[in-house]
Amino acid sequence: MRFLILPIALFAVGALYWWLPIAPFTVAADGTDTAAAAAAAGREPDFWGHWGDGKSEISSYALEYPRYGSPREGVAVTIFVNEQLSEKARVKHEDPSRGEEDILPVMKLNWIQDFPTGIYDYSLMTTVFALLEERGGIPAGALKKVSFSAQEWCGHIYSQLLFSPGRTELSSHSYFDGEGDVEASLDLPAGGLSEDALLLWARGFAGARPAPGASIEVPLLRSLEKSRLLHVDLGWQTATATREEQPREVRVPAGSFVVDRYTLSVPAARVERSWPVGAPTMELPASIWTVDVEGRFPHRIVQWSRDDGLRARLLGSDRIPYWERKGPAGISELGKIGLRPRPPRTP
Repeated sequence: MRFLILPIALFAVGALYWWLPIAPFTVAADGTDTAAAAAAAGREPDFWGHWGDGKSEISSYALEYPRYGSPREGVAVTIFVNEQLSEKARVKHEDPSRGEEDILPVMKLNWIQDFPTGIYDYSLMTTVFALLEERGGIPAGALKKVSFSAQEWCGHIYSQLLFSPGRTELSSHSYFDGEGDVEASLDLPAGGLSEDALLLWARGFAGARPAPGASIEVPLLRSLEKSRLLHVDLGWQTATATREEQPREVRVPAGSFVVDRYTLSVPAARVERSWPVGAPTMELPASIWTVDVEGRFPHRIVQWSRDDGLRARLLGSDRIPYWERKGPAGISELGKIGLRPRPPRTP
């Protein structure tokens, strides 16, 4: 796989049972949030009372995903949970021998998308870890790790980004010829945004967001999902992020919500392809992301869409310690998040 050696954006279950000092909410002169995660904690009266309750927020969405030239109906699930991440191992911190200095407070997002393509299904999962407080000069909202996997009947793919000051380490594995096993060290600029962190960003846990009625330009890194499904190299573009001036009311299967709307406009780009081997460059079309965020705390994601036909609308949401619900009786709780048990003989 021919990855461009380009800078990687500063963007992209368990629970945190102890309280953390949170930096005050700060706003830059242009009205953008300069530390979105700290801002969320600073302006909400019971941030840690909510996110420190030992539960995960699980939401399900009716998903329409364009693939192979046709719209596919499926389901998406998001899991938001605050967690202790090991800075050294880049996994959930559970080894006390590493010491407290190894513990990073993060907001973790697991973003799952499942949809059929004819006879077989696709299962996509993106996991993003964003800092909840400044550490060693790295601001709240910075990414520490992003991973992506795709499973379908042809095979599976796994890609991972590990973030450190000024550098990002990429590891990627695929069953496609030309992109089997890739290791790369990439530059990391400040102030970037990644499509991988789109839902964290819109919710205020990652990076700078525009003030109401304002627009800002941001360096945008193509997501691991887009890079792998389209077989194109990672690369930077300049996108325009906008927040509508006034809230609006929207209706989804879960009901009516007053939301703040964020859009991210991405220009077209000429990109290198990693598969098929020897394939010419291709033109990625311009795209527009739209994300509606619940106006009141805890600011859940109500729906998101992209102008190529991708769309997800909220079905249900609840706070559940789902890792304790793995027994047969746990199936009964699917209704709390708008889902049903799988029918028999479904792979």
